[in-house]
Amino acid sequence: MDDIRVPVTEGAAGLARIGAILGEARVSLEGGGMWSGIAHYLVHDGRRAADVLTSADVRGVEVREAVVMPLAADVPGELGRMMARLADAGVRLDAQYSDHDNRKVFVVDDPMTARAVLE
Repeated sequence: MDDIRVPVTEGAAGLARIGAILGEARVSLEGGGMWSGIAHYLVHDGRRAADVLTSADVRGVEVREAVVMPLAADVPGELGRMMARLADAGVRLDAQYSDHDNRKVFVVDDPMTARAVLE
């Protein structure tokens, strides 16, 4: 799974355009969101998603490997414990969000270490 990062300057109108472009290309968004003018979406094939967006004149799309891990959502403090493991291992966290299967998605500088400390 990949994370695509897309600058969005037009708010809802920009997201509508991105959603329409990806939908027409049959690219499914498996999770994500937007904050501070940047959208992050979990997709099965980030390179294809980026190519589709770029060919539609969407600029600044980045693709990174996503670390997708189960989250014990009913356990208080679980997210804090996960973050502490990443921090203690020196992993830089660039984004985190949930997918449609109630898993946590992490965009980090070291996916291999992140998986090792979160398993």
